[in-house]
This record gives sequence, structure tokens and C-alpha cells, in this order.
Amino acid sequence: MRPDPVELEIFKNLFHSIAEEMGAALRRTAFSPNIKERRDYSCAVFDAAGEVIAMGDHMPVHLGSMPMSVRAAIAACDMGSGDVVMLNDPFRGGTHLPDITLVAPVYVKSGGRPFGTLRAGSRPRKTKRRPDFYVASRAHHSDVGGTYPGSMGLCREIYQEGFRIPPVRLMRAGVMDTDVLALLLNNVRTPEEREGDLGAQIAACHTGAERLREVCARYGINRATRAARELLEYSEKLMRAFLHQVPPGKYRAEDFLDSDGISDKPVKIAVTIGVADRMVTVDFTGSDPQVEGSINAVEAITFSACFYVFRCLLADDVPATAGLMRPIQVIAPPGTIVNAQPPAAVAGGNVETSQRIVDVLLRALAQAIPDRIPAAASGTMNNLTIGGIDPRTNQPFTYYETIAGGMGARPGKDGVSGVHTHMTNSLNTPVEALEYAYPLRVRCYSLRSASGGNGKYRAGDGIIREIEVLTDCEVTLLADRRTHAPWGLAGGTAGTPGKASVIRRDGSVQEMPGKFGTRLLRGESIRIESPGGGGWGAPTPGPRPIV
Repeated sequence: MRPDPVELEIFKNLFHSIAEEMGAALRRTAFSPNIKERRDYSCAVFDAAGEVIAMGDHMPVHLGSMPMSVRAAIAACDMGSGDVVMLNDPFRGGTHLPDITLVAPVYVKSGGRPFGTLRAGSRPRKTKRRPDFYVASRAHHSDVGGTYPGSMGLCREIYQEGFRIPPVRLMRAGVMDTDVLALLLNNVRTPEEREGDLGAQIAACHTGAERLREVCARYGINRATRAARELLEYSEKLMRAFLHQVPPGKYRAEDFLDSDGISDKPVKIAVTIGVADRMVTVDFTGSDPQVEGSINAVEAITFSACFYVFRCLLADDVPATAGLMRPIQVIAPPGTIVNAQPPAAVAGGNVETSQRIVDVLLRALAQAIPDRIPAAASGTMNNLTIGGIDPRTNQPFTYYETIAGGMGARPGKDGVSGVHTHMTNSLNTPVEALEYAYPLRVRCYSLRSASGGNGKYRAGDGIIREIEVLTDCEVTLLADRRTHAPWGLAGGTAGTPGKASVIRRDGSVQEMPGKFGTRLLRGESIRIESPGGGGWGAPTPGPRPIV
């Protein structure tokens, strides 16, 4: 039977609104500024087979990889009503250790059991059949243990990066598993904040489950599940229709990360995109082997970057479901920078290497569809972590944020300044929120004038952010595009590379590499200057018009 297009559109928006409301619940109830202010979280809805049918407008690096975490949770745990499974293992669908994912089943036909309705000690009712849906929430926790405060420092193996969680039940039949929770909270620096953020993620899953039950009560479970299946097929058809417009052929490109932070050697990412008969092969053969530093990307990250790029090529109203990737085969050779194997350190793979994967995919696609592809954006998330003892409370604190840069210019349009691009969709932390929550003072927060590349269309500028510590702190930075500048397209010039420096108490300025860890004394500052994007098109002579 042919799908009813009106009904399909209704369910597309219903499922999407559920994922969005989950995100709103998470943001409102979270404890940490990283989630409340920066919105470093994502939520999604899945069908009974664990296929994603709706995503919130959240973090692309989370959303494209989250289905692998859901499948890992389904494979490891027979989830009953009221269960919530927790995991962060990058080698089982995760991204990096600070991103903790919660997965909850949704039972509709039996009415389900709301979260938290059973008292401790009561016997849960066993459920034999498969859930009708799943919901999942993922959030970046500003500390999950490990060598460095913030769990984002430069490490050589994953065991140094923090607490690694396989799929385990955090809740059983609506009751918190206090043993599992205690094990996690005893291995982090900020247990109260972590418990609060986990509670917010549980609230998000509860919201999603309740809304799905309401939709099924109104329209019927059979109608809702049929619509979910049709959305997957519809997305696939739209992707195949787009691929039919792309000229057949093989398009090759490569790009580089500055270094892994351990040696100065650049790290190559290579791709060959093969387009033929409404199918695409994305082959990363030729990329460098996995490295000693913490910029290795796991397979879920590489898949997520591919999902993001091809989704961006479609119209805004195309449903972001698993069906989009059915015509696209991703080949990421194991043991390489794009499919690292244990015990590789991976904290920066999620945030830095994911951006470079996007860059190299766009560079290849620019050969096929040049009128659709922008120049390179800043290409780094500038991951800054600061941790120490807050003198106001005598308790540990950990501060984490990513600092935005310049958007690359686009065909027919300038780039935007001071904005998060591509695999990140977070916000810049407001100065007031930062200074209220932490013993830190923002000395400078401005656009980095003229850092965007020139061209017929000019790129966006980066940001200057200088933060003074009001107590002795450990500081780490994972950043890139310090030596390999964001490239321009169609004759546009490259953006200005990023910089980092430390201002000591005696006023001396110490230039720092893109990836480092150091100790700052009270009154010292860290200054980040993020890259601008690349320009698009050959610059026209004469002054630029004022718009």
C-alpha cells in the first residue's frame, strides 16, 4: 500500500517533536553549565529494531553515532519495562568517554511501566517480547575521571582518559541500581554534578517514552510503527534521488591533522568517494594508521561524519532517519586513524578528527558538485578544560567548553563569524554563567578580526577568549588547525590558523602548541585565538561592498 504523504508528514513531525522535547527536558533539569548553557547533548527516537526514526536538532557528532550505542545496548541487555541502560565505551558505539549514553525501551502494547514507579525491593514483572520503540539521550559530562580534570587531556591509551562503561543497567524496572551509580560516582571528580546530569538524562528518556505512548494511544500502535517504517523508506528514496543527480565517478581528497600531540608529524585522512547508480562508497583506505596521541577516531565517529555530510546535502525537511545511509557504504580500515582499535586514546577523535573527516569529505565532493560545497570552516572545537579546587567550596571543579571559530564561505554567501560548525552544534558559554559557576574570570571575549579567508565570498572570523584562573588549576587544550590552515575553495584564500598562549603572573607570554597540558597559578591566564574559515571564489578587485 502506498504511504499517505499527509500522514507521513504528520508522523515525521510528531517523532521529531518528541526528540526535541526530550532535549528540552534534559537541558532544563541538568546541573552542569556544559549541558544547560552550551547544550552539549543529543536525543533521538528509535524503532523496535534500534533504527533511528527521529533526531533532535542537537549535536551531529552524537546523533550519527548514537545508533551504534543503541544496538550495543540491545545486544548486551534484555531490557524490560522501566530499565535504563548506560554506556560510554567508544569501541561499542560511543564517541569518547565523557559522552555518556542512556538507552530506554518503550513498551506500548502492555501499557509500559513509568520510570520510578516501583519501590526498592519489589519484584519486577518480566517482559518477554521486544519493546515497541527505544529512546536515547547522550550528554557530555565535564568529568569522567582519568588523568586530567575534565577527562579531555592528551593521553596515550584509553585507560588514562577516564571511566569506561560497557552497556550496564542504571535502572531496573524503574528503580535506580545504586551499586552501578556508586561505582561511577566514586571514579569522577564532581560526583554531585554527574549524578544531577544523569538524572536529567533519565528525565529526557522518561519524557520520550511518555510522548510515544501518547502518540500510540491517539493513533494506534500499528499506525505509528507503520509510519516509522515508511519514514525509513522515504528517507532512503530521497537520498537515492539526490545521488542520481551527482555525476558518476570517483572523487579523491586528503587533509591533515596538525599532529597527534605526541610527535610533530601531520596525520593524514584520505578518502575516495565512488558514485554509481544511486549508490555511494566512501572509502578511507590510505588514511594513516592510528596514532599514539588521543586524536584517534572510532568507527562510530567516522560513520557519524559521513551521515552528517550527506544529510546536509538534502533539503531541510528530509527526515533524518537511518534510511539515509542505506545507499551509502562506509569503508574505514581497522587500525587506522578513522577506525582505531583498543587500547587507543580517543578523546580528541570525537571532537577534532571528526571535523577533519568532514573537511576531507567536502573537499572530495567539491569536485563533483562544486556549487553545493562550502570552503573549510575553522576545523577545530578548541577543547579547553580547567580543573582544580574551588576556594569558595573547597571542592573539586571541572570546567569544559569548546570555543567556536569562523564558518567557511559558501557559494553565494559569506561565512558566519564566531559560530560552532559541522560536527558540533553547541553554544558559546555565556561569560556570566562561567564566572558564576567556576573560580574563573573572562578577560577577553571578542571576534578575531580579519581571521576569515578572503574571496568573492568572505569567510567568518574566529574568536579570542582569554580566561584568568582565580585558583591554581590544571589546564588542557585539544585543538587543531594551527599549522594546516582552513582551506579556501574556487580561488578563495585560507583562513588564519589558530593560536594559544599562556600569560604568566609576571606578564610574560608563553606560546603554546595546539595540544598541551600545563598548570596555571592563581592570576595566570589562558588565551585561545580560534581559526577563521576559508574564503570561496576568487576575490574581486576593489573594496568590498558594505552590506
